[in-house]
Order: sequence, then structure tokens, then C-alpha cells
Amino acid sequence: MRWVMWAIPVFLFLIGFFHRAAPGVIARDLMQAFQATGATIGLLAATYFYSYAALMVPAGLLLDAFGARRVLTAGGAVMGVGALVMGGATATPMLFAGRLLVGAGASATFIGTLKIAAAWFPPARFGFLAALSATAGVFGALVSTLPLAALVTGVGWRGAFWGVGLVTLAGTALCLAVVRDRPAGSAAAPPAPAFATVIAGMAQVLRNPHTWPPFLVFFCLYTVAGNHMLWMVPYLRDVYGLGLTEAAFYAMATSLALLVSAPLTGFASDRFVGRRKAVCAALSGAQCGLWVVFVGTLGALPPPLVHALLFGMGLAGGAFVLVWPIGREVNPPHLDGVAVAVVNFGGFLGAALTQGPIGALLDARWAGILVDGARRYPVEAYRDGFGVCAAFAAAAALLCLLMRETHGRNIYDQLRAPTVREAA
Repeated sequence: MRWVMWAIPVFLFLIGFFHRAAPGVIARDLMQAFQATGATIGLLAATYFYSYAALMVPAGLLLDAFGARRVLTAGGAVMGVGALVMGGATATPMLFAGRLLVGAGASATFIGTLKIAAAWFPPARFGFLAALSATAGVFGALVSTLPLAALVTGVGWRGAFWGVGLVTLAGTALCLAVVRDRPAGSAAAPPAPAFATVIAGMAQVLRNPHTWPPFLVFFCLYTVAGNHMLWMVPYLRDVYGLGLTEAAFYAMATSLALLVSAPLTGFASDRFVGRRKAVCAALSGAQCGLWVVFVGTLGALPPPLVHALLFGMGLAGGAFVLVWPIGREVNPPHLDGVAVAVVNFGGFLGAALTQGPIGALLDARWAGILVDGARRYPVEAYRDGFGVCAAFAAAAALLCLLMRETHGRNIYDQLRAPTVREAA
């Protein structure tokens, strides 16, 4: 039963993750339908992350105060309605409004999934469940590449979003009917804390200096990932002249690799290596090296080698699944929802703040070429944009050195400096 309780929230998270990467596949369709520029597409993609990031910490507070089932149900309903609004958008403001709703609804899905995992599974399994949940999200990103491209080819981008919206609402109804916050009759089930108490807990997490290194690492890592998902398909179409489905096929190499690397990273950290910081730092360093190679050879490698390089990025990209356990394990155990929310906020803030500006970088290098009403950018434009990603990958590798090694257990009591009264 615990796997059923986890599977339904993780399905909603999968759909939310699908929406993060979807604009990259339909970018040209949106340019044609709304006469959009690269900056507009970047801002549209970032709108999801703006609402997601703004509501991430409040979502953690609501989950701690009112329970996962009710908050996940409300979030799923908002996300489903947002997808329907996007599919029916007749003007740019309506498109942005739908994207805003999707991000708002999705903001509770990942933390809610982890909250259910923490309540239904033994504490020693949390790292693995966090990685497995993230892997389900990566599968959502995979669905938003080649499968979405095939669906768009068949029914158009509007039909695709209407279908996703209806599936989201069906999953939301299932969550309301089946999911429970914790096992029935559990002796360890604590009462929901007062909202004011949870607010005070958030302040405690924010004051903890050990919260900020994993926050900053995820800020950099997800800046890289968010822009990778948004601009890789347009890059392959513009520079290599690939069609939509073929470009999506090459781009999904990273998601395919992450399907393996993300759970293995969490599992190895929990069961074999017994370390979190060391594994995260090693993988982040490898990710940085691959991005340097990618930018240095932009447009020069044959497509099969590009495919291999993107696959390698996915293998190294599993580093991000460790920032949530580290953030949780350097904070008080009863504030796990808030701690994970604060760390998660860093990643989505990074994507929100950079997708629009990177789109503007592409516009600045645009040579005036249009293909079926959509802008086609030269390789120099993508070198500028992806160069920013490489810089953030390097920053993530360096910031990993500031994190504390937890060895897979909560070390908050060891980190907390005693007060004068406690010392006496």
C-alpha cells in the first residue's frame, strides 16, 4: 500500500516535470502562432518557474500544516486547469496565464511526494525514495521530448495540451480518493503543527547557514538543466537542420541517461558510498567538464557524437538528487518539508531568472532569418547561451565544496552551536 500512496503523488509530479521541458519542443510552434521572439519564449518558460519558486516555500508550509493529500489535490487541479488554458490560448497574455497556473499547481507536487515517502517508508530509505521520485520527474522530461513531438505532429500543440490537462485532472481525482497522509493508526503520527509554528520553523531553516550551500548548488545545477531543456531542441533544429521528431530524439539522450543515473546516485549514496557531498561534488565536476567540451565543439561534432555527449551529461547530471537529502539532514528533523522546500526553491529561482535573459542573448545574435515564421538562430547565438550554462556548471562544482558531509544521517544536533546557557 505504501507504494500506491507514493505512486499517485509521483504521477502528478511527473506531469509537472513534463511542463518544465515542454516549451523547448513547441518553441517554433509558439513562435509561429504568437509571433514570439526568443526572449518571449524564454520568459514563457520562466513563468512556470516564477510561480513555482514563489510558491515553493509556502507549499512546504502548507504541506507541514495541512497534510499532503489536501495540498496535492488542490495543486493538481490548478495544474490541470492551467494546461487547458494554455491549449485554448488565443493571445499571448492567456498563454502566460495558463503557464503561471501550471507552475503554481506543480509547486507542491515534489515536496508532497517526499512528504508521503517520509511518512510511509523507513527513514533509511528516504535518500533512495527522493532519487526515485526525481527519476519519475526525469521520465516526465523524457515524455516531453520525442513522445510530445510525435503527439504534436499528430494532433497539434493545442490538442496535446488539452489531453495533458484532462489526464492531470483524472490523476487529481485519484489522489483525493486514495492517498492518505500516513498509515492508519500509526503510533508515530504527530498532529499537524500550528501554522504560526511552521512559520517559525521556516525562519529557523533560513537562519541555518548550512542550508545555503545546497540551495546555491541546486540554483546553479537547475539553471543549467532548465536552459538545457528549453534550448536544446531549437539548437538541434537551427544548427543541424533536423526536423522536430529527430531533434527531440537526440535531445532525449540526457533524460534517458538521468533515468539510470538519478536513482543509482541516490542508491549508491545510501547503501554503498555512505556519502552525499563527495558524490555530489564528483558528479558536478564531471558535468562541468562535459559542458566545457560541448560549448567548445558547438556545431562542429556530427550528430551521433552530440548524442553521446548529451548522454554523458545525463549520467553526470544525477548529482542534483543529493541536494535535497543534504538540505534535510542539516536541519531539524521535524522541519523536513520546509528544509526541502527551501533548497528546492534555489533551483527554480535559477531557472526563472535565467531563461528569459538567455533568450534575449539569442535574439541579440539573430541574423534576421525566419523559417515558416519562426526565428532561426546561428551557432554563435547558441554559443553565447550555452556558455552561460557552462559557467553555472563550473560554479555548482565549486559550491559543492561548501556543503557539509552528512553520511546519510541527520547531523543538525552536531552542527548546532550550543548557547551560553546550554554550555553552562
